[in-house]
Amino acid sequence: MMPTPTTIISCLLAFLAAASTGDGATTTTHLHFYIHETFSGDNATTASLAPSPLAVAGSNSSSSFGSVGALDDELREGSDSASRYLGRVEGLVVQADLGNPAAAWTLLTLAFAGGDYNGSTLVLDGRVDFGAGGDMERAVVGGTGRFRRARGYSLMTKFGNPTPNTGVFEMDVYVTTMA
Repeated sequence: MMPTPTTIISCLLAFLAAASTGDGATTTTHLHFYIHETFSGDNATTASLAPSPLAVAGSNSSSSFGSVGALDDELREGSDSASRYLGRVEGLVVQADLGNPAAAWTLLTLAFAGGDYNGSTLVLDGRVDFGAGGDMERAVVGGTGRFRRARGYSLMTKFGNPTPNTGVFEMDVYVTTMA
């Protein structure tokens, strides 16, 4: 016996009702902090994992296309390296633009250690152009703990270079979660 269209629709509605959570209310949180990065030296927080396959030894190409790097930077409350420690920014950077060596695809996890968000993470994904100046925008694509099912966006600007081997980035993240 074939189910009737009414039975199919009733089952579909029951499934959707069971799959939904809460009343659909959302909460938006604005986070503001600084990323402290050390490019080289004994305490480097970045590493080159794979050079560009186009820039192999003996090649005339200086392309960085396809190069892959990793980072494990400090997340701090302020631009000063002595400001309150909030956690880590861990991620991958891939040079994925043939025409612009300053543009890269990034996947970052903000891992909070302490405070209201202790143990929670936010995941950011997107293309950034480190040479363009101004805001670099990434999508918030998920999270854990207090940020479970997060969505939103982040804006990052280069704040400065306190030393030749370090950089500081200012970041604002606008996170929407289900209440």
